[in-house]
Amino acid sequence: MLSHLNTPAVLPQKVVVLGGGGFIGGAILRRLRSDGINAIGLGRPLFDLFAPSAPELLADTLHPQDTLIFASAKAPCKNLQMLNENIRMAEVVCAAIRQKPVAHLIYISSDAVYKDSPDPLTEASCAEPGALHGVMHLAREVAFRQEYAGPLAIVRPTLVYGFDDPHNGYGPNRFRRLAAAGKDIVLFGEGEERRDHVDVDDVAELVRLIVTRRSVGIANAVSGEVASFRELAEFVVSAFSPAVQIISSPRIGPMPHGGYRPFDNSSVIKAFPGFRFKGWREGLAAIHARQLQELR
Repeated sequence: MLSHLNTPAVLPQKVVVLGGGGFIGGAILRRLRSDGINAIGLGRPLFDLFAPSAPELLADTLHPQDTLIFASAKAPCKNLQMLNENIRMAEVVCAAIRQKPVAHLIYISSDAVYKDSPDPLTEASCAEPGALHGVMHLAREVAFRQEYAGPLAIVRPTLVYGFDDPHNGYGPNRFRRLAAAGKDIVLFGEGEERRDHVDVDDVAELVRLIVTRRSVGIANAVSGEVASFRELAEFVVSAFSPAVQIISSPRIGPMPHGGYRPFDNSSVIKAFPGFRFKGWREGLAAIHARQLQELR
C-alpha cells in the first residue's frame, strides 16, 4: 500500500515533528536525528496547537521542502469533547499547510480505524471504527486527504510498548513496572484476549524509512504476531526475582475486539525489504536488558 517517490533514499532538508515531546513522536525524533536528519520537535509547553495563533506559528516554521510529521493527539479519545479537541488540532495543521504547503506529510494514526475481523487485518481492510478513538483518527485522515494535495503517508500503529512509555496502560508497559516494583499483576478476566503489540522503536524506524523514501499511502505498524495478555504477563514475571503473582479478576463487559485482533504486515515488508518488526518476546527482552543496565 506504499509507493516511493525517492529512489534511492534521500535525506530531507528538514523534518518537523508535531508531538515530538510525546512517546511515539519522541521516538521518531530521536531516530531521525540519529540518522543525521535535521529534525525539530514541536509540542507543549512551547508550542500549543490550541493557541489562537497556532496556525500562523506553525506556518512560519514550515518551508516548501519540509516533511511534516503529525504525531500529536489527546488520546485515547473517550468522549465527544475530546473528539472535538482532536479535530481542532487537525484543523490547525490543515490551516498551516494551506498557507505553507510542505513536500511531504506523514500522519501517525491508529489501527483503531479498522472494523473488527477474525481474519488478519491489512491496509486494505475496512476502515469502519467502532469507538470514538478510531472515529477521531479516521476523521483526521479524511481531513488530510481532502485538505492536502501533496504526498501523504498514513501510519497506523497497533498497541505500542517501549521503555519510555509514560501512559502505563494495560499491557506490557504496566506489567513490567508492576513486576519491577514487586507488585502483583492483575489481569482483566483470565488475560485471554490476544492482541498485536509493536515496539515504539520499530514504529520510529518505519517512519524514518517513509521519510527518506518520501513514501505515499498507508502502512500498518504491527508486528504480525498476537499474544494473550497472560502470555505477556508470564514472560515479564519470568524476568524478575522474586517473581510476583499473576491474578485473574472478574471481567466487566465484553472483551475489546472480541478478544482477537490479528494483522498481516507483509505490505510493509514488501515496501521495505530490509526492514522487520521485532516479535514481542524479543522486544520485551530488550527492554528488560536496558532496565537492568540503567539500574547498575
